[in-house]
Amino acid sequence: MWRTSGWILVGSALILALSLGVRHGFGLFLAPMSSEFGWGRETFAFAIALQNLIWGLAQPFTGALADRFGATKAVFVGGVLYAAGLVLMGMSDSAWSLSLSAGLLIGIGLSGTSFSVILGVVGRAVAPEKRSMAMGIASAAGSFGQFAMVPGTLGLISWLGWSAALLALGLMVALILPLVAMLKDKPLPVMAGQQTLREALKEACSHSGFWLLAFGFFVCGFQVVFIGVHLPAYLVDQHLPATVGTTVLALIGLFNIFGTYTAGWLGGRMSKPRLLTGLYLLRAVVIVLFLWAPVTEVTAYLFGMAMGFLWLSTVPLTNGTVATLFGVRNLSMLGGIVFLFHQLGSFLGGWLGGVVYDRTGNYDLIWQVAILLSLLAAALNWPVRERPVARLQAQMEAA
Repeated sequence: MWRTSGWILVGSALILALSLGVRHGFGLFLAPMSSEFGWGRETFAFAIALQNLIWGLAQPFTGALADRFGATKAVFVGGVLYAAGLVLMGMSDSAWSLSLSAGLLIGIGLSGTSFSVILGVVGRAVAPEKRSMAMGIASAAGSFGQFAMVPGTLGLISWLGWSAALLALGLMVALILPLVAMLKDKPLPVMAGQQTLREALKEACSHSGFWLLAFGFFVCGFQVVFIGVHLPAYLVDQHLPATVGTTVLALIGLFNIFGTYTAGWLGGRMSKPRLLTGLYLLRAVVIVLFLWAPVTEVTAYLFGMAMGFLWLSTVPLTNGTVATLFGVRNLSMLGGIVFLFHQLGSFLGGWLGGVVYDRTGNYDLIWQVAILLSLLAAALNWPVRERPVARLQAQMEAA
């Protein structure tokens, strides 16, 4: 029973819910930690930006190990490092210790417990015609984690203080370790004439669609990390209560459940690259309307709902397109390379948000950049054609 695709999907969903749910609440620690230690917003923003950069740099290697030796070891080690990083983050009292814990350890931990590795497990466990939907379900679980964990994190901070709250979150992330038993992921058997790792990299790097997807995903990372880290502080700057920012992040998580599920469902019926183009255009429209309208609790909540529907809907569509183009054997590694670009964008979105605020006293320039990048990502995804590479087409014809 434990080897069925259904149980694998449940285990994958629970791991993503814990991993991403805790991660999406990091923005709530910006104000209390910065206030206690007298930091500017750039110090905390840099640590979270470093986390995203390390996560992205480690992801192709973690994905390659998962493809070759099975994902269970990668997820287990990632869970250990993630939990340890949270505990040490709770003990941090300097920019250096914060970067080591929140940046390095949690960044590596996330590379083993998040999308590229977990969706690689899901992609190998289900039939091709159900792959996009299964990835959408697993991604939606990560969104539910955000919806549930963000208010819970605020409650822990209010009850225990920021330091003890991080220790409690570390214990919660440690629950990933027993959940690894549900994955039962094994690498696909090596057959005569099977594509080598070097050949897989060469094939992907010579495909224009691979790079267009990667550069488009850069924009997704820039936007979601800037909003996730800085939106609560931005709303406080607009004279709204701190609870409004928390509620908006929770609404993003709630509506992202529907967004990722819908994206996965539509991805099995329509062109995934064209859907990505539409998503990025809609993001630009939502941000423009949010900045144009007066900032009130109502407009903030509407922004959270709309952006939440578009938040991580890009993930099943992007990973699903990579699987269609190149197959699933090296999906965790190739998806990890694409995800590296997402995290390069995340690094810049999180860090530059703090830099621009400390230099200018507002976030206006970053909001404008986010809008322009949406238009760029829409243009990049439009020409991608969802056709398997010649190698896969030949295999299908031979079969």
